[in-house]
Amino acid sequence: MAVPDFPPSELEAGKVSLPELGKMFKVQTEEKIGFLKKIFYAGIPVTAITLIELLIFGGRLKEASIAYTLLLLALSFSIAVTKKHEIRKIYQALLLLTIFRLINFSMPVFFEKNLYSFVFIYAPLAIPITIATIHQKIVYEKKRDTLRRMWIYFPLSVLTGFAFGQAEYVLIGARELIPDLSSTNLLALIIIMVFVVALVEELIFRAILQTSLERFLGPAAGVLLSSLLFGIMHSTYGTPYEMVYTFLVGGFIGYLFYRTRSLPLVVMIHGSINIFLFGIIPHLGPGLGLI
Repeated sequence: MAVPDFPPSELEAGKVSLPELGKMFKVQTEEKIGFLKKIFYAGIPVTAITLIELLIFGGRLKEASIAYTLLLLALSFSIAVTKKHEIRKIYQALLLLTIFRLINFSMPVFFEKNLYSFVFIYAPLAIPITIATIHQKIVYEKKRDTLRRMWIYFPLSVLTGFAFGQAEYVLIGARELIPDLSSTNLLALIIIMVFVVALVEELIFRAILQTSLERFLGPAAGVLLSSLLFGIMHSTYGTPYEMVYTFLVGGFIGYLFYRTRSLPLVVMIHGSINIFLFGIIPHLGPGLGLI
């Protein structure tokens, strides 16, 4: 924060007394210390999640699962003992990420990873997400405004989804999650990718996590940190390009949510990316077979 610049004439004229000047510097110092404390409180669990995801990236899944379990306990304890409401909200949001990853760890033991396995991974999060959403009192775009703008939101989502999905397909070469593009398979893909995967992830990363970070650290830091976690939690793909790419995509989606507060918009964009990435492009080829 900049030091107040008082013209010498004002100081000489006695318009700003030395005690007043001392109070101003004291307030500034307290504000800086307060902001550093906020960085500390938010930075420790964010750093912990980042380091654990790097363990996953390095193939050390056992160590990562143990670390996430310990982090789950630490966040739960911190939520119980901390008196600051805004810190509890951030830890509650980060707690959802640890639960999500631990559920994700358990699924491969029982299910082959296919389209319907996403339902088993994401469905258990419905209850904690609902509780967190109610507790955090998230403000969304009004329904009538969403309906009025849907003629813009829908084509924007499809075009953005195609562009991002095409770029991501080049990076990771995703395999198709449906055997063909029949109406039944395509409908199942749309329902699961939009109303299960995209909805759950956008509620966690944008509606809950980003909103709580925005209130705690400001809009820029909120979008940046939530996008960072969104990117780093794509470590399971095993390529740094995917993590960087999803960080950038997360930043774009996060900015749109910050500007519009429209959950349907970001869910449709996210869902469209996955539909193109895991269904349409793998079957039709890059550029939908036109190039």
